[in-house]
Amino acid sequence: MSKQPPLSLTGARKGEVRTQFAALCYRIRRGKVQVLLITSRGSKRWIVPKGWPIDGRTPAASALREAWEEAGVTGKVSDTCLGAYTYGKDMGQRDETPCIAMLYPVAVTSLAKEFPESGQRRRRWVSRKKAARLVAEPDLGRLLVAFDPRPKRQPA
Repeated sequence: MSKQPPLSLTGARKGEVRTQFAALCYRIRRGKVQVLLITSRGSKRWIVPKGWPIDGRTPAASALREAWEEAGVTGKVSDTCLGAYTYGKDMGQRDETPCIAMLYPVAVTSLAKEFPESGQRRRRWVSRKKAARLVAEPDLGRLLVAFDPRPKRQPA
């Protein structure tokens, strides 16, 4: 299996569907999967860290960078995309920019107290089911519920 090459960016025009890369930050506590949600800066909705592609980085590396900037996450990201969800990004204009976010799992190893957006967001560990109820995007909710990084048991 080949590694994904870094991106080389060319800009999209206004009104086109834009791509973002999102991080599903998780940990396993007492055998249960927990997901880290953060608040958006504007409306304070519960979301996962996400952002625009970063020139010269893979999609997974871009997602990991957003997890650090928005949630203070240090961890290990997988190059395997879990799926995609759509939403409308408020760009400060009258209408929203349609976006598709590609979701990458990040196994969290630590959380920093201070990080670039620490004064602008809250973060919260929740179960996958609770996370699915808290986020506004139905497709993201389905991806959260379906996600399970624990090893599969082999039948006896």
